[in-house]
Amino acid sequence: MAPATGPATDTVAVQSGEALPSRTFWASLNHPFAVGFFVTAGALIAIVLGLAVSNLSTVIIYVVFAMFAALGLDPLVRMLERHSVARPWGIVIVYTVFALVLVGILWLIIPTVIDQITAFVKNVPQLVSDFQSSSVYAWLQNNFGDQVGDLVGQIQKFLSDPANIAAIGGGVVQVGVTIGTTISGLIIILVLSLYFLASLPAMKVAFTSLAPARNRPKVSSITEQITTSIGSYLGGMVVLAFFNAIVAFILYLVLGLPFPLLLAVVAFVITLIPLVGSVLFWVIGSTVALFASPLGALVFAIVYIIYMQIEAYVLTPRVMNKAVSVPGSLVVIGALVGGTLLGLLGALVAIPVTASILLIIKQVVIPRQDSKV
Repeated sequence: MAPATGPATDTVAVQSGEALPSRTFWASLNHPFAVGFFVTAGALIAIVLGLAVSNLSTVIIYVVFAMFAALGLDPLVRMLERHSVARPWGIVIVYTVFALVLVGILWLIIPTVIDQITAFVKNVPQLVSDFQSSSVYAWLQNNFGDQVGDLVGQIQKFLSDPANIAAIGGGVVQVGVTIGTTISGLIIILVLSLYFLASLPAMKVAFTSLAPARNRPKVSSITEQITTSIGSYLGGMVVLAFFNAIVAFILYLVLGLPFPLLLAVVAFVITLIPLVGSVLFWVIGSTVALFASPLGALVFAIVYIIYMQIEAYVLTPRVMNKAVSVPGSLVVIGALVGGTLLGLLGALVAIPVTASILLIIKQVVIPRQDSKV
């Protein structure tokens, strides 16, 4: 028998402090089909929203990249503002210089990189032949038998066929589509980042206005700290990646190793990945050098390890001292989680996002907990 409900019952419940089910809940049990309909409708709406987010993942990635690009360029605009340059003119100057530098780099690098990729494919047999005549190959063959020769032969056969290289990207047509999509995506990101950079102060004010009036000064301060740290972090990552590219280019050039410019571009792109980027390039650079000159590969590996130590203990603290302050364990965990969820984008944004969460915990959550007695 259903318990009696009514004003008298509710009054007694309030007076006694007991939590009795509301009459709405008991009334809903008398209409199971209506309840089932609304529950099913809610589940379907959740599924549709999930599918919509999945289908819009590319757009979301564009927006996130554009926002981070805007935050990365904002410190330069602020620097011009401190020198009495109006923000609109500062944005024009920064984007003009940025566009000219980007176009100039692409104009100088892309033809050379394409030529070096072509030369690399053509020179694979010679590189493999030189490697097979080296003492390193002889030592490997003596210790591991004919398996080394079979493996080297398969690598040569694979790299010598351009169709295999295209097959990695899904075929020639798919490679063309990927290149076109990448170029269009870069254009979209640049345009969006321009809009975001121009409206960044208004966006901060709008976000702050969502908070209660008494909390707005605190929210504004935290928002400013977060955006500043993200911009400084992204700028620092670009500077460190540029140093890696210069070191790789000089080492390959001085040691007479092949494709120095191509490896410099690879170094810049890969070392943008936090934590593991330098180690990954060390493996790639040493492996490519090994096919051309075992001695050169050994020298490259040793010198680049020394540079990695200098970067870790000298360059990174100087470049990142005003950007983010995150414990090493959280840096590793954040990068792993971000890379697993969103790939390169997740690895790039993981550290500033982690720093932002720590900042909110330190300035909001902990003081609120301390105020409770």
